[in-house]
Amino acid sequence: MSEKRVVLVTGASRGIGRAIAVALARPGDEVIVNFASNTAAAEQTASAIEAVGAVPSLRPFDVCDNDSVRESIKDIVKTHGRIDVLVNNAGITRDNLLALMKQSEWDEVLETNLKGVFLCSQAVVKPMMRQKFGRIVNVTSVVGVTGNAGQCNYSAAKAGIIGFTRSLARELISRNITVNAVAPGYIETEMTQRIPEKAREALLAQIPAGRCGAPEEVAAAVSFLASHEAGYITGQVIHVNGGMYMG
Repeated sequence: MSEKRVVLVTGASRGIGRAIAVALARPGDEVIVNFASNTAAAEQTASAIEAVGAVPSLRPFDVCDNDSVRESIKDIVKTHGRIDVLVNNAGITRDNLLALMKQSEWDEVLETNLKGVFLCSQAVVKPMMRQKFGRIVNVTSVVGVTGNAGQCNYSAAKAGIIGFTRSLARELISRNITVNAVAPGYIETEMTQRIPEKAREALLAQIPAGRCGAPEEVAAAVSFLASHEAGYITGQVIHVNGGMYMG
């Protein structure tokens, strides 16, 4: 592994993705900030990365568009010489009860949250195999293990990420590439801030810690799994949920 890392974080313009990108930014590292459309938010992430002495690069592409993913990652490797860390964080929600769920709500969530992980991981595998080093960290969710009413699509995608992580880990560990997942519980983001107060109180009652987590607490787990020191850990799911689920 080179001293200077090249890191790609998908969905890094805000929330957990931004916290991960900043946590992975060491002085001299090159951190690629992927985002879908919010350029202003992505630029804020880039500024935070610059503030810790790393070099940011903005890369807008759709994680569920195969051509865009392959072209972008090919160009990243050509420009930066390598890719050391991939964090598959990009995700969306389209919550609805199954009886009312539109097929588009199912398809959009599975496309972005699960197919996106497949496409981005597949695109980095060959460069990582050539350099005989790599860290892939996938962001799943507590509901991928516990389930959640109104989130059949999201829960299915996040559960799929766990199976994907464990299978890919077995394929790649002989090449010094680890594949792990981090499963956040209820984290304080723009998304959770929109939850009505009564529903929020009900959620907090399920969490032994008595509070939502911070994006930086998820980022700390990702940062460890992406480190050189975590080279003997693969195929694992690290839960960051304040005791809400203990598996």
